[in-house]
Amino acid sequence: MVLSFLRSDVVQLAAYQPHPGAAGEAEPQIIDPLDTNECPYDLPAELKEKLAWTVQHTIAANRYPDGGHADLKASIAAYVAESAPGILAQHISVGNGSDELIRSLLIATCVGGEGSVLVANPTFSMYAILARTLGIPVVAVGRDEETFAVDLDAAQQAIDQPAGLPVRVVFMVHPNSPTGNALTEAELAWLKQLPEDILVVVDEAYFEFSQHTTAAEVRQRPNWVVLRTFSKAFRLAAFRVGYAVANPDLTAALEKVRLPYNLPSATQAAAALALAHRQDLLAVIPEIQAQRDWLSTAMASQTPLHPWPSAANFIYARPAAPQRPMEDDLAHWFQHLKAQGTLIRHTGGGLRITIGSPAENQRTLGHIIQVSP
Repeated sequence: MVLSFLRSDVVQLAAYQPHPGAAGEAEPQIIDPLDTNECPYDLPAELKEKLAWTVQHTIAANRYPDGGHADLKASIAAYVAESAPGILAQHISVGNGSDELIRSLLIATCVGGEGSVLVANPTFSMYAILARTLGIPVVAVGRDEETFAVDLDAAQQAIDQPAGLPVRVVFMVHPNSPTGNALTEAELAWLKQLPEDILVVVDEAYFEFSQHTTAAEVRQRPNWVVLRTFSKAFRLAAFRVGYAVANPDLTAALEKVRLPYNLPSATQAAAALALAHRQDLLAVIPEIQAQRDWLSTAMASQTPLHPWPSAANFIYARPAAPQRPMEDDLAHWFQHLKAQGTLIRHTGGGLRITIGSPAENQRTLGHIIQVSP
């Protein structure tokens, strides 16, 4: 049934599927959820106990949370300043996951026929999904089939000669998801030369794994914003905390359009606790990087899948010699791995495999080897 009061474009949209491969009959006993790029390790028990104590003894359930996030912004700014000196609390805005910040940026820039957004596919799907839910046109350009470098000529043409509304926001991921490649010097130079009436959004969700950052740019470029998250390296996916680093005038605008009390008290406490213990939490990153490189090398030498170099906590791969049309072949791999308990993403013309624990990665390799293409 189609509800007549709904926008016609909303009726045509497909909802985001968090775990598209999770459901199925006769599921194996061991399920490895390697499809959402989470950290494979939970918070240590002692930190969970500290968080539980904080919730029990310092948070009044009948009171709204800190709506201004002052303490959390200061802690985030101190962390960001370690790699981008000069960042202060006024450069920070926090959201219920980075998705809320993306939506707020779109509301502040493009809603009401003010402009369109530009993305380079394949990339994080939520940019286009959120834009379309708000009635904002999406302009997509391609990437090189081997290096995944952005087609900068096509991107510049889309800006110089718009087919519809002018491009108001450019989204880039650094490193990109699902392909794992960091922005090149040429891509960074292109972003830096864009005029100030175009907002440049650099999503650094995987910064802790890549150590590539552009956060220092926000102090010189008022049209530059960097997004990060606590959902990956900081192990807080369940708590949904994202943050933006931007010119104070832009963070002030984000405060105008976000929902009030958008970050629950327990969520703010979890983020503050994670920052206070960041050295312990981030100590597993070298292991994840080493496991990524091990799995990539093993896949290249022992399986029909061809992996690309990655600067993130996942690997992007395609069959080296598909026997069917590529999408059919990818669907074959996706379904067979799912049947064996390894949940991955079939996205962007390839397979994205999150790096898990050593045991999970061993099972992943074994399941890939068992799949007969």
